[in-house]
Amino acid sequence: MSKHAAVVGSGLVGSLWTTFLAQRGYHVDVFERRADSRRAGYKGGRSINLALSDRGWRALEAVGVAEAVRREAIPMYRRVMHAIDGSITTQPYGENGQAIWSVSRGGINMALMTEAEKHANVRLHFEHDTDLDDALEGRIQWTTPDGKGSGCFDAVFSTDGANSGIRKALQAVGAMEWTEQVIDHGYKELLIPAGPNATSLIEREALHIWPRASYMLIGLPNPDGSFTMTLFFPNEGPVSFAALDTPEAAEVFFAEFFADALALMPDFKEQWAQNPVSKLSIVRSWPWSKGKVVLFGDATHAIVPFYGQGLNSGFEDCFELNRMMDALGEDPATLFPAFEAERKPNADAIAELALLNFIEMRDLTGQPEFLLRKKIESKLHSQRPHQWIPLYTQVTFSHIPYSVALERGRQMDRVFAEVMQWPGIAENWDQPETLAKIWEVAEQQLVPSY
Repeated sequence: MSKHAAVVGSGLVGSLWTTFLAQRGYHVDVFERRADSRRAGYKGGRSINLALSDRGWRALEAVGVAEAVRREAIPMYRRVMHAIDGSITTQPYGENGQAIWSVSRGGINMALMTEAEKHANVRLHFEHDTDLDDALEGRIQWTTPDGKGSGCFDAVFSTDGANSGIRKALQAVGAMEWTEQVIDHGYKELLIPAGPNATSLIEREALHIWPRASYMLIGLPNPDGSFTMTLFFPNEGPVSFAALDTPEAAEVFFAEFFADALALMPDFKEQWAQNPVSKLSIVRSWPWSKGKVVLFGDATHAIVPFYGQGLNSGFEDCFELNRMMDALGEDPATLFPAFEAERKPNADAIAELALLNFIEMRDLTGQPEFLLRKKIESKLHSQRPHQWIPLYTQVTFSHIPYSVALERGRQMDRVFAEVMQWPGIAENWDQPETLAKIWEVAEQQLVPSY
């Protein structure tokens, strides 16, 4: 007998999960409070370009929509770090041409909605403001410009984002606890326009970073040759958004600290005046389910964007929930508690990893010690690829659980806390005897390989 599911939210995770359900034979009704962005224009709130990597690609490939997304994506093979004096250093993201992929939030969202809607058993309902009525019965209700309605479903999947109304409804009846940690930094988007004939004014297939200790500017490429720039900056204090209270003040600041980027933005002051400052926050919640209702993606574990894993962790939720349906069956009473128990530790781990990577990106990427460590790690990985896997590789180019990667990263940090203190390490790190000593330390610190 065919089952009937509701998906609340047609964002990235909701649209992908709808396709998973449709391919399992579910009849799926998708309820989205906004208008159809494919007709009304994308108005999704945050619009930071996203970094799609292996975890996300695996989920897309599982339902056959990877190629549709790839048409919207640009590979980024390395970091390009811009110093204050204009000098540039680079660092590959992985081995053998591995890349993370720049995708537009709006572009990929619209592509996934279109793929979901190709299934005859899927219906998308826009301008439906949805609330939870009865979790045990799977009953939701909605308000539209034309009136109100309600319905019961075999399962309700809430993927309605960091401001999830379903999450708040569950909290209101004592079925869920959640917190939002707003960090001290916010962000503002800017744009480096394309050059003539849609050329890029800076290296196209790379992620650009202007690290400046307590803040940073990053740039991700777009298909039209432009770059979406994002300034991550303190909200308050002497160097902050509050201090740069006019476009003129911001331009003076950029001329000192981001001069090469400023030179590529002829309408900088207009952009600064028009583009808002947005907050950055982490949502943590528990439990993720009640009765026939389960939440995942940003609805239950929103993270800051500094590891490029928000999209990937949400897509991995879809992949893992689908896998667990195969293993455990589709009864919410069994499936949902098992799903949340498995995914919660990994959601917490990637939230911590994302904050740690912010420090790395803004403070360390241009430092000689950081670059030396990356060279040593690359050598260790090439010598024993299954024993030493750099943390970034674990998170971005593997399917190792985030919680395992976090613990493994702590162990590797202990190795380097010792190694980097050795006299002459910068000059002698690649000598056979030095590498042998590093392996001695590593074998004391690292748990057995995966």
